[in-house]
Amino acid sequence: MFKTLLLVIAVTAGGLALYPEWRAAHQTPPQLTVRYKAGSPATAAVAQPWLEVVNTSKKRVRLSDVAIRYYFTGDGTSSYAFNCVKATVGCSNIAGETVALADPTTTADRYLQISFTTGAGSLAPGAKSGAIGLQLYRPDGKKLDQVDDRSFNAADTTFQASRKVTAYLRGAHVWGDEPTGPAGSTGATGSTGSTGHAAASARGSSVPRSKPAHPRGIVFDDFHYSGPEDPALHAHGWLVRTSPGGPGIHDTWSASGVSFPAEKTAAGGQVLQLRASTDGTRASTKQAEVQSSGTNFLTGTYAARIYFNDKPTSGRNGDHVNESFYTISPNNSRYSELDNEYMPNGGWGAPGPKLDTTSWYSADTGDRVTHKLVSSLQGWHTMVITAVHGVATYSVDGHKLFSSGGKYFPRQNMSINFNTWFVDLPFTGPRTWDMRVNWFYYNADKAQSLAEVHKAVDDLYNSGTHYVNTAPKH
Repeated sequence: MFKTLLLVIAVTAGGLALYPEWRAAHQTPPQLTVRYKAGSPATAAVAQPWLEVVNTSKKRVRLSDVAIRYYFTGDGTSSYAFNCVKATVGCSNIAGETVALADPTTTADRYLQISFTTGAGSLAPGAKSGAIGLQLYRPDGKKLDQVDDRSFNAADTTFQASRKVTAYLRGAHVWGDEPTGPAGSTGATGSTGSTGHAAASARGSSVPRSKPAHPRGIVFDDFHYSGPEDPALHAHGWLVRTSPGGPGIHDTWSASGVSFPAEKTAAGGQVLQLRASTDGTRASTKQAEVQSSGTNFLTGTYAARIYFNDKPTSGRNGDHVNESFYTISPNNSRYSELDNEYMPNGGWGAPGPKLDTTSWYSADTGDRVTHKLVSSLQGWHTMVITAVHGVATYSVDGHKLFSSGGKYFPRQNMSINFNTWFVDLPFTGPRTWDMRVNWFYYNADKAQSLAEVHKAVDDLYNSGTHYVNTAPKH
């Protein structure tokens, strides 16, 4: 009996000792692994998480079936904005949104969710998505405190597998520990997806399903940037002008007039603001312009939602200020320019409010055709220019203004420009003028109606897309 008891104890002890190895050998490996590194210190104007998806399964995985969640705590009641700075799969193939957790914890009350379009491709077993550089910031410009953010780890200066970033495959939770409970405890990783997906659904969150690739030949931007020096702004093809020259008061272009504030009346909640300011002297004057860094725009549809102002934001009214959205070619050999210039108080001897829409053949000789709309455009308006089949047509909110053709049709690739500037300085005293741009949209392939433009833009917003560029490179 004693020998039998010793044998049972020995077998039991051996079983306990071998159990971890047995469990490791039989546990289903995760289908995905998310690697993370911190790109900013704990206190920063912009959080910069870098993420990478690794296919740790034995099957090919489509990235459009994948979603990633990065968890953080909000500082106060501010809203948060997201942007993609750099991605091996292309920022045009990445969408994102910030979502409030239904059951907040001490280390997470919201998350940044990243998903992919079919244009991001797929990962073979063992393959990596490559680095995805993201931004998370407050449009009010205040700094973020990341010390208590669940997914942040300042020590991860190189890519490390992080279980505090979760991943989902076709809606199933397959990697990382979701935050649960008021004390910030964590839930277990779902290995097959059934338990994890049920848990995610119970918390009232939604994981995006597969998204189609964006159509070819489009550009869209809703100006989710942290400021004029945001690296994503340049990466997405925009320049803040500080170079000399005209129009307006020459050599007064300044980055200080460019900002991206939160705006409740704007789709997506953020805008590009262009501020011109002066006290009536050239030395104090600052004009603002944002222009595309490339000239890949020619035929198709150009559209922008713009807030025009009839009155200054501060100071005395009466300036001959110009609030503009236009396209222009880089040189005079085959000069091309299509203008929308709104002047609430007129300019060049003509009274306002008026919108001048102008097609240029030569800036040197002033050869152009123009149409004047005498009307106030105070508030939001959708400006559209179509340039197809040799005819350029201008419209405001779907109302056609005029068309130009023949030699007044664009002959050369152009850049996109938004600016606010003074025609002259008629009096002294401090004042500021603001123009706001909600979004810009371009379709290189066809002329689109206002309804078609709005549907395309709405679809982009609904997919969580802040920026996309699939236009051909001319």
